[in-house]
Amino acid sequence: MTSKQRAYLRSLASTINPIYQIGKSGVTPELTKGVDEALEARELVKINILKNCMDDPRQMAEMLAERTGSQVVQIIGRKIVLFRQSEKSPKIKI
Repeated sequence: MTSKQRAYLRSLASTINPIYQIGKSGVTPELTKGVDEALEARELVKINILKNCMDDPRQMAEMLAERTGSQVVQIIGRKIVLFRQSEKSPKIKI
């Protein structure tokens, strides 16, 4: 992904609200499955990491990206943005 593509996705992500929250249990298989389904439906997903989660946000973002086959667009503080092109009906043109 080029820097211009990443910048475009960051601009799109700035207007959306987080749809998942990661708590003290961390990245669970259920969370991974839900994020995978959300990526197929929306392509761009924002995730909020709660303060009671002691894991590193960068490591969790990389783990989720690896498990879902997506790309990390950005990590700001305790928010993660992931992107994966939909296989069935792509909505975001890169």
